[in-house]
Amino acid sequence: RVAEALRRAIENGTRYDEEKRVLWPDGTVRWTVSRGQVYYDAAGRPARMTGVTFDITDRKRMLAQALRAQRMDSIGTLAGGIAHDLNNVLAPILMSIETLRDLVRNEEDAEVLDTLQTGVLRASGLVKQVLSFARGVEGQRIPLNPRHIITELLKVVHDTFPKSIDVRLNASADLWTVTGDPTQLHQVFLNLCLNARDAMPAGGNLSISMENIVLDETYAAMNPDSLPGAYVKIKVIDTGTGIPPEIRERVFEPFFTTKEIGKGTGLGLSTTLAIVKSHGGFIHLYSEPGRGTKFKVYLPASTTPAAAREVALEQTRLPRGNGELILVVDDEAGIRRIAQRTLERYGYRVLLATQGAEAVALYAQRASEIAVVLTDMAMPIMDGPALIIALKSMNPAVKIIGSSGYAANDGVAKAVGAGVGHFVPKPYTAETMLTVLAGVLNA
Repeated sequence: RVAEALRRAIENGTRYDEEKRVLWPDGTVRWTVSRGQVYYDAAGRPARMTGVTFDITDRKRMLAQALRAQRMDSIGTLAGGIAHDLNNVLAPILMSIETLRDLVRNEEDAEVLDTLQTGVLRASGLVKQVLSFARGVEGQRIPLNPRHIITELLKVVHDTFPKSIDVRLNASADLWTVTGDPTQLHQVFLNLCLNARDAMPAGGNLSISMENIVLDETYAAMNPDSLPGAYVKIKVIDTGTGIPPEIRERVFEPFFTTKEIGKGTGLGLSTTLAIVKSHGGFIHLYSEPGRGTKFKVYLPASTTPAAAREVALEQTRLPRGNGELILVVDDEAGIRRIAQRTLERYGYRVLLATQGAEAVALYAQRASEIAVVLTDMAMPIMDGPALIIALKSMNPAVKIIGSSGYAANDGVAKAVGAGVGHFVPKPYTAETMLTVLAGVLNA
């Protein structure tokens, strides 16, 4: 295909303009666009061609996200109409069952009605789930403590989940309250627990932890869904099969499911995300095949300014630097700026590089000064794994911290595969970055 486009450009004297997918050395596939112009000699023969190639992977990804959002909006509208009609069908059936109970006289007929009622109620619950997704999730807003909701939920979990699944809860005694709908938040935590159960058909560990946290400007600058301030963080972690990379970005899509027909609707996680967003929160997913899955739910907390300051103060009692030089490598300008500001505030000196090739050049010049390299794993031209290999060839003892974002949480595996034992997942707080950095420097 590329050769054909080039042939047409030469024969017709037109510009060469071609999109193609390129297999990167680290095994990832990225989109590029090549544009060039053919030049002819005095005899009219093609003499040379000049041009440039751009990496348009991020542009393609943003376009795909926009199209996915439009598709989800259309699906929501369609689902709302279908759910409304189904409610009209189910209501008379449910009322008729109660009437028929007065007419049956034997146990066998009563069991038939029980089965029918169970099916109708299950269908009604599904319709409510569809409607909650289609309407954008509304509900009451009252002060509540997520700990109480989880505690009640775990009573059901202990009674209904297989005994081969060990369930544990670790929640702060002074957990802050949130403002929300208790029924909807119950559905959020139930969906996450059911997702964990289904991922552990042979058994495993399901752990739920809850803590107060104050997100700082460092974190908010890396995560557009968040704002600086007080949150309650709920982690639901399983030791199940994990989620493959090609599926991770789709798990929150409505009606997307990998389960067999009749065993899943594909609405659980999409509804969970819609509910959390309607409460002003956000969700992060971390998963690798064979290593389990971790969901982090952040809900804005209702607390006093003094309590928030106290927690923030605890988080900021962090190890400080002593003038060490840190090389920060990231293709996102905003992340570079916030990382530089944070590191310099805590006593470090900072060098910045926009991609791997530039980082290699800087390290070659100042290897004796640079104490640690903090690098993103997904960058154009030379990505994190390639940079790590290059730096280790220059200095096998180089200290490196890998970092990767929400959409590429297989970055941990890539970092470990490249020989890096320290990793911070994006978006990270100043506490996370500085704590890991101090551990690397003191190792």
